[in-house]
Amino acid sequence: MRCANLLFDLDGTLTDPKIGISRCIQHALSVLGYEPPDTDTLDWCIGPPLQYSFGRLLDSTDVDLLAQAVHLYRQRFAEIGLFENRVYDGIPEVLATLQQQGCRLFLATSKPRIFAKQILDHFQLAGYFVTAHGSELNGQLTDKTSLVRHILVIEGLQPDQTMIIGDRKFDIIGGKANGVRTGAVTYGYGTREELEAEAPDLLFDSPDQLLRQRNDTLLT
Repeated sequence: MRCANLLFDLDGTLTDPKIGISRCIQHALSVLGYEPPDTDTLDWCIGPPLQYSFGRLLDSTDVDLLAQAVHLYRQRFAEIGLFENRVYDGIPEVLATLQQQGCRLFLATSKPRIFAKQILDHFQLAGYFVTAHGSELNGQLTDKTSLVRHILVIEGLQPDQTMIIGDRKFDIIGGKANGVRTGAVTYGYGTREELEAEAPDLLFDSPDQLLRQRNDTLLT
């Protein structure tokens, strides 16, 4: 079956959000009275839901503490952090070509949808996507399994005609749980070891490989 529907992750797949995410995490921890880690030690926080990351950073399952950390993070992120970001080289050209070739593109990010849409608009990427899907501020749809299931139902997509593309194991796990094909990008924040452990259908070492492999595998 033709894999005509592509679900793209955002952070680490379309854009490099390292500075914004790291600074917002550091801000939240500082306000809570904790010594924030160095920026370069926070790469693993790019991709997972915030509650998961703060749970590990604070070594806590205290619901109120984690909610406070997320609130502080989002305060800074909404004003500053979401634009401390850059689009990976080649991504606009790849998205434009896929769209021209008949693919239907959807955003599938654990980031709150309200922020994701602002980022797409800011970087002039919104026009490539049919719809931008993300989590809700109340915590719904933060895990990729639920998010992918939601997208398939809301958009009326057939799993065997759909692929999710992302840089973390959560993208691959969420895709497989919903019977869609999975593509892992190795230029983001998931290690090759992390990604290969989930056995994605395809690995892409650069954005342009999405196009180079198209005729052989991606859309056949």
